[in-house]
Amino acid sequence: MSRLQQTHGLTDEQREIVATVRAFADKEIIPAAAELERADEYPHAIVDGMRDLGLFGLMIGEEHGGLGESLLTYALVVEELARGWMSISGIVNTHFIVAWMIAQHGTAEQKSHYLPRMAEGDIRGAFSMSEPGCGSDVSAITTRAVPDGDHHVIDGQKMWVTNGGSANLVAVLVKTDPDAGHRGMTTFLVDKTPGFGEVEPGLTIPGKIDKMGYKGVDTTELIFDGYRVPSARILGGTPGRGFYQMMDGVEVGRVNVAARACGVARRAYELALGYARQRETFGRPIADHQAVLFRLAEMATKVEAAHQMTVMAARRKDAGERNDLEAGMAKYLASEYCKEVVEDAFRIHGGYAYSTEYEIERLYREAPMLLIGEGTADIQKMIIGRRLLEG
Repeated sequence: MSRLQQTHGLTDEQREIVATVRAFADKEIIPAAAELERADEYPHAIVDGMRDLGLFGLMIGEEHGGLGESLLTYALVVEELARGWMSISGIVNTHFIVAWMIAQHGTAEQKSHYLPRMAEGDIRGAFSMSEPGCGSDVSAITTRAVPDGDHHVIDGQKMWVTNGGSANLVAVLVKTDPDAGHRGMTTFLVDKTPGFGEVEPGLTIPGKIDKMGYKGVDTTELIFDGYRVPSARILGGTPGRGFYQMMDGVEVGRVNVAARACGVARRAYELALGYARQRETFGRPIADHQAVLFRLAEMATKVEAAHQMTVMAARRKDAGERNDLEAGMAKYLASEYCKEVVEDAFRIHGGYAYSTEYEIERLYREAPMLLIGEGTADIQKMIIGRRLLEG
């Protein structure tokens, strides 16, 4: 194994989990990714394999049937999955954001109802903040939930919901008090049937959004039109806490996106290194040419730096400390470095990189999503700058 992306201080169990997932990625994900990606096909067999490995319960507590592992273990697993195919790591990301939010903020009934089935993979989660007109400006959402007896009625349109079609549980952020700013937002746990069309009375999922990359995993809209949800499905039981619950979940998501970027960058580096060793020009491997050698050195340095910052952000969250600064830094650095490493690998491959027969072409289309997922680079810099000013 390469010296890159080593993580010191892991337990034997953590090392075994990471090694198992790495072997799974090499055997089950990498050989299948190209065909599935071209067909934009949901990777059922791979997801079933992850379920068999217990990955859907990785961070869910043992008292609820999960493995009770740390955010660090999760980040390392995500690196390995994304190294195989970035879309696979997206399938588990939204699931774990919802599981994290329920574990941290849910009522006792919500925890006992959802978490054991989420750990087994019977319930697969998605979460929804964005809307067509707001993007990163979460405070601008317009989806409303109005009380009606022991239910709330939701009306509005949500956007960019990863796993929106395949999930059967969605954590949805809405406004319950439009005049109260952030304190007027509430998270509802919405149970639904997987699929497209009107999946529940008043809830329609029109279909998959076509994307440049990040294929296989479905990205959708959610259209609520008089959708009735029991008020008991307010996360935590009390309205007005949704913004803070979502932001807590997004911190976990930002570590995930950073880890995904580390995995994609690592794969791009591996492909570039392998190609540079076997491709010859002027009678010798192109790796022997200083221009290529220097490019490989820069790529490896970025891969390593991004990994270590992601590890730091995960360990801080595991320690129970606030990690929005570190998660923002990790997500910003890793996604930017990923884009640069993938582009350098593309250049090293030359004309072959433009062919769909070569894996680097797919990575080149996938890397840009990491620049905007869980908040753009500019949003991360705003978070970082404000935290620094706090001292």
